[in-house]
Amino acid sequence: MAGDDLIELKFRMFDGTDIGPNKYDPSTTVASLKEAILARWPQEIAPKTINDVKLINAGKILENNWTITESRAPVCELPGGVITMHVVVRPPMLDKNNERLLTKDRKTNRCACTIL
Repeated sequence: MAGDDLIELKFRMFDGTDIGPNKYDPSTTVASLKEAILARWPQEIAPKTINDVKLINAGKILENNWTITESRAPVCELPGGVITMHVVVRPPMLDKNNERLLTKDRKTNRCACTIL
């Protein structure tokens, strides 16, 4: 495969920092990209699995089984340019006790307006 076939990607993190740019084969899956991101993630705040990370390109949330070719948006890309994908982390799940407590608090703090 020629080097011209590679796609140059960078990943914009939630805090505005970037990972990359790096070149990837067009047949690379989104799951592989997420694994590469997790390997280079700052360890003090790293997500646990690839399912905790979402990649967004041109407003689409990318599925893990898609390839880079399937997830590209050719209308938005400049030829030979770097494609920026946004990285979003799903917040950690609360345990059942905290979740019940938050649900209970929400119900007691509700107000209602009535327009007559």
